Amino acid sequence: QRGIWFFSSYSEMELESVIVNVTIQDFVADVVSELFFRNTHQVPKETMFVFPVDSDTVVHTFYATMGDTRIEAMLWEKEEAQQLCKATSGMENLGYLQNQWDLWGPVFACFLGTLPPNSKVTISLCYVQELPMQPDGAAQFCWPHELFPRTNYIRRHSSEEETESENLHFSICLNSAHGVSHIAINSSYTPLQYTTPDQTSAVVSLKCPPWMQADLNVLVYYRGSHTLNAVVERRDPKAPPGSLLGDPVVMVTLMPSIPEVEPSPGHLGEFLFLMDCSLFQDAQVPPEEFPHLSSAHPSVCLQNTLLFLLKSLPLGCYFNIYSFGATFKAFYLQSVEYTQESMDNAVGRISSICPDLGGCDLLGLLRFIYSTPLLHGHARQLFIFIQRKISSEEEAVMAEVYRYRDHHRCFCFPTNRCDSFNLSQAMALETKGECVCIHSRMDMTSEAVKCLQRALQPLASGISLHWELPPGLEVSMIRKAPDMIFQGHKSSIYAQIHGQTQDPKVGEGAVTLQYHVGSQSFDYTLRFSLSPSADNRLPVHRMAMMHLLWKLAWEGTSRTEKDIWHNAVKSSLSLGVLSPFTSIVAVRMKQRDAWHHDSLPPDSSMFFSPSCNLVPCQLLWLSSFRPALFKSTKFWMVQKCQFLLEILDRKTRDTEALTQLSATCKGKEKLLSQAFSKLVALQKANGSWALTTALASALGLSKADVELQRPSADVQPTVWATVLALVWLHQYKWKVSWSEILETKARSWLRDQAEVQLDACLEAANSLLGCFVEPTIFRI
Repeated sequence: QRGIWFFSSYSEMELESVIVNVTIQDFVADVVSELFFRNTHQVPKETMFVFPVDSDTVVHTFYATMGDTRIEAMLWEKEEAQQLCKATSGMENLGYLQNQWDLWGPVFACFLGTLPPNSKVTISLCYVQELPMQPDGAAQFCWPHELFPRTNYIRRHSSEEETESENLHFSICLNSAHGVSHIAINSSYTPLQYTTPDQTSAVVSLKCPPWMQADLNVLVYYRGSHTLNAVVERRDPKAPPGSLLGDPVVMVTLMPSIPEVEPSPGHLGEFLFLMDCSLFQDAQVPPEEFPHLSSAHPSVCLQNTLLFLLKSLPLGCYFNIYSFGATFKAFYLQSVEYTQESMDNAVGRISSICPDLGGCDLLGLLRFIYSTPLLHGHARQLFIFIQRKISSEEEAVMAEVYRYRDHHRCFCFPTNRCDSFNLSQAMALETKGECVCIHSRMDMTSEAVKCLQRALQPLASGISLHWELPPGLEVSMIRKAPDMIFQGHKSSIYAQIHGQTQDPKVGEGAVTLQYHVGSQSFDYTLRFSLSPSADNRLPVHRMAMMHLLWKLAWEGTSRTEKDIWHNAVKSSLSLGVLSPFTSIVAVRMKQRDAWHHDSLPPDSSMFFSPSCNLVPCQLLWLSSFRPALFKSTKFWMVQKCQFLLEILDRKTRDTEALTQLSATCKGKEKLLSQAFSKLVALQKANGSWALTTALASALGLSKADVELQRPSADVQPTVWATVLALVWLHQYKWKVSWSEILETKARSWLRDQAEVQLDACLEAANSLLGCFVEPTIFRI
């Protein structure tokens, strides 16, 4: 969720009107906004503007106007900016914000000072943003409800015709070489008007804010295939050729079509399980005792989860288990191949994880994991179970995750007591994973295995781009294609086009995307124009600049490499793109001086003129303690159902009978849960089961009965045991829906066996277990 909040030390300022112009070019949004606030109170108010940012947003222009005074944010070389901040009075206001504000993550914050009664302030904010893609291929743009003028919803609902709001001017311009198909907006808007005959451009305006203070959600649908998209932006004519601004930049959006195919043995993935030692507070329990203990047992709940995750992995993948507390430990020096031997070894070592209530060195563990080379063809996916707060290292953790976000995916499972929920959610969002907050009423194992099912879905790997440009032109990659792209996601790469074409008549280029899904190969070619329409605002150049600056920072560029460092700082300042080499400085000045300084390059002498003074303004990292973004419909439904049952229980006359019935149901459910756990513990790494006394006991049968019902001597005992276990799992699928992943392993193993009498085995299993499961159970 992205948004902007206008903060005051008392109640918030009233937002009287809004002017917003959004230009969306495929998957990049360029936003120009003016926000008009008024202090409607009878006393002065201290005010601060706070704008949460993320890794796909570049805020490049900010200034606030109050009467004849203007506060403007500027970028400065980092060391000089730090010296200027030391000379800025009122920096303690930002410190107060860090401790009090109910937000989490990086924010742009500027202290505007005291606003007199009935006075106005105009905020001008400009930013560019790479838009996320929805599963149906739509580009999604959001605008927070806090930045809409207040609306009288009762009067609006009672009016027969919905008229346009006088204090809202919100226009959206849409552009795509593929053509704009249609839009979906959760508010009233004007009809989509095409401004070009080929329908590559269109405009639309909002009539009023969304209903009942909902965030604005705009979905833009384009024509044609979504697999490959390219946006070329012209050079800045004022910049020297050869520089980033002086050359055209192309943004290529990759959205591979990924069919449902069975992954090949060489592309099954690397699964790393990171376990917070504070979750193992109770005495260690041997693995053979797991099925006999209650799932509510705190340590056993996590140990069971880890056991089921290990049992659900496919043969041929790689895995490792890490425990972290004050320090971290690994089961293996490096990830090992998943075999029967390695699985048995890992299961036996689960109970050796010792509780640790000391520190929480997740940062050190992540740095260690990221420093190990990726296994070729195996997508790296992390499953992080965490309970404790990461203290002061959250910003450093997110910096590491952001740096390697194209090389892995995180599935995070914070507990309901966890102070690191926001961090867990951010890690999952950044890497296109998933975050599930585990409440006491939720089944940790179920949620974790569901995420593993998602992690096992096919993905695009071996991604490469091949360019075809007119003679004289060449491409320099700024952000390279990722190692893999997961199902339902996109990735954007940026490249600089150098040189001068030898044939001006050739105005097109082409790019070909090649990738693999399992053993299948795919390639798509897209032709694009090298003569796009002019855009003086350079949104694509700004996004490319952000990626280039971070790339230089990661490569260790410092003052010793003077030319590279100087060009990086110069480029950062020229486009207003914040980078590791620059910081924000804000200055308060008179309007007449602001107009004068607009035409001049920044000079620190301006800050010491009588009409100018520095004001607190920084990019801060806030650490809220409350998971403000968390919403669990399932959790609230459970609470609601429990509440209704409690009311029903109080109104029922025969409460003793109901209690007895409830106890009986719970007893049967516990027995079923234990039987299921026993069955899972007995499954082999290849998905089969051995015909043993333990298996018969788990199914509630005797081994003699099981052997007696074997269809014939020609049926191998392992085949018969696997069919029997598969039928038992399937009949209770309504109770344990996520057992599908274990069933799939069993089906795959049965399919690979020669001359298997599946029909006879199924008939015998149905007879022995007293159920009726159809032959479709064997379909993969």
